[in-house]
Amino acid sequence: MAKRLLRGVIDCAVALALCSSPGRPQTPTYDQPYRPQVHFSPAAHWTNDPNGLVYFQGEYHLFFQYNPFGDQWGHMSWGHAVSTDLLHWHELPVAIPEQDGTMIFTGSVVVDHDNTAGFCAPAKECLVAIYTGHSETPHGVRQTQNIAYSLDKGRTWTRYQGNPVLDLHLADFRDPSVSWDPAAHHWIMAVSLPKEHKVRLYSSPNLKQWTQLSDFGPAGDTAGDWECPDLLRIPSSNGKENIWALKVGLNPGAPQGGSGEQYFLGNFDGKTFTQSSERGSHGWTNYGKDDYCAISFNGLPKDEKPVLLGWMSNWQYAAKLPTSPWRGQMSLPRRLSFIRDEAGLSLKQDPVIAPLREKSVEVSGLSLSASPDSGNGRSVRAPFEVQLQFGHPAAQAFGVKLYSDEQHWTEIGFDQNKKEFYIDRTHSGGNVSPDFPTGTTAPLVTTRPYDLTLIVDRSSVEAFAQDGTIAMTDLIFPSSPNLQIQIFPADAKPIQSEGQLWELKSIW
Repeated sequence: MAKRLLRGVIDCAVALALCSSPGRPQTPTYDQPYRPQVHFSPAAHWTNDPNGLVYFQGEYHLFFQYNPFGDQWGHMSWGHAVSTDLLHWHELPVAIPEQDGTMIFTGSVVVDHDNTAGFCAPAKECLVAIYTGHSETPHGVRQTQNIAYSLDKGRTWTRYQGNPVLDLHLADFRDPSVSWDPAAHHWIMAVSLPKEHKVRLYSSPNLKQWTQLSDFGPAGDTAGDWECPDLLRIPSSNGKENIWALKVGLNPGAPQGGSGEQYFLGNFDGKTFTQSSERGSHGWTNYGKDDYCAISFNGLPKDEKPVLLGWMSNWQYAAKLPTSPWRGQMSLPRRLSFIRDEAGLSLKQDPVIAPLREKSVEVSGLSLSASPDSGNGRSVRAPFEVQLQFGHPAAQAFGVKLYSDEQHWTEIGFDQNKKEFYIDRTHSGGNVSPDFPTGTTAPLVTTRPYDLTLIVDRSSVEAFAQDGTIAMTDLIFPSSPNLQIQIFPADAKPIQSEGQLWELKSIW
């Protein structure tokens, strides 16, 4: 959801120019100091939530909240990029622009295989977008659900003349997540009532007429607005069963501060989502500060696990990040499953990164010196991936430090006393606001392994621990992309660890 409201009146004439504006430089470059090398970012200007993630005829489509005119929130439209592997993205012209004072907020894209909406050419499937239209008038703010369609693989879009297709005459009613229910043979929409802390479910035979089914919530954490819901079925990690998940964003009021995302695991009977009574059925998709409004891809082949992708930022400081000429980036895509063990249920996330691996280095012999000047660490230039497996450590706190110089480092570790996994970026640099220099934590499960996967880019750390049941994403702004990796602590009894380090190829 495009969270901030515009201050002032939008120039509609300028907004209409979006239809012919590509919204990006003709010859973009992707080598600025903090430019992510393995995460998508637009060539220029502001971005926030991913929108309309869909796989269609050999392409993964990433639409995203976008301001084609600057690096601050405003003039919200759908930017567009495509990929064949979820990693290498090619940015295309603006897909659905702001028009007549109505901004284009978050939504879905579906593949209408059977032409239920009547937009596709005869005997052909096509793409249909379902999105929130946000209008500000002298009479107040209004959010409605609207549709548009594309007959050319998402390159151009036509708005439905009968919009809006769903209107509750509310200022806060947004972020439709739409998918096909093959059992009931109709479409299902999960859409947020943010102030009521509810996700409302609707059904439709044709994407135009919608019937209310049920509400879920309030439940879990209700300290802020509920946004960006996503209802999806997730397989178990052993492939023997499935469970339903309802993911919903929270802003502000997340445990780590600002914006964050929670999930509920349970059952969907075609009309109502019911949370499981098992332990672990409520959790957080990401325990870091910087992964918000993640949504899953529609249209994936049947043998693919669901794929989740989010916006790598936080509304506490998103407008202040020290990047140019762009502001905002996406997380890595993660394949989803769930585990059920003695600790209960948990969402499991596996980052999509292996195709970018290049040079491999064994890291089991890393020295445990805590000083970056000792020469005992290993120097590597971002982006890179590290995988470590800790056995039965005697130390109460252990993990990895990433030094950019002696005064700046990021610490990622396990604290057995507090039973927490954590990232401490208080010394990482880039203190863009009082809310930035902080640590983030996640509860440890002592019966799960102490494994750690780190993907480090020029301005971020994404960590996955305890068999992917903990995901933690934090922005960092180090003084140099050349980092020294050191395992800690530096005591007489080194931690027994083994692992691998890969240098990663740039996606640009």
